Amino acid sequence: MTDAQSGSVPDDPREPAAPAAEPAAEPAAGPAPLGLVRTPTGHAAVDAHLERLADADDLAADGHVEVYEDVHRGLREALDALDATPVPGPYENRS
Repeated sequence: MTDAQSGSVPDDPREPAAPAAEPAAEPAAGPAPLGLVRTPTGHAAVDAHLERLADADDLAADGHVEVYEDVHRGLREALDALDATPVPGPYENRS
């Protein structure tokens, strides 16, 4: 069977070739920091935990979980401390 008989159209050499695929951009050598600004809160314990978030900048995505969980735990403890009943000092006995 020939192309005319089978109904298929032969390749036309005058048609332009399909454009070559552009090479993919090379992946970065490693994780890149997001460059987020961390505004201090004025509370030393909270600021320390927020600064800990910067540690995630140098880690691959699968390493972020550990940092985020650590920061979350620390911030939760700081919030819980605000709700705790203050313990009277040795000279604050009001009896």
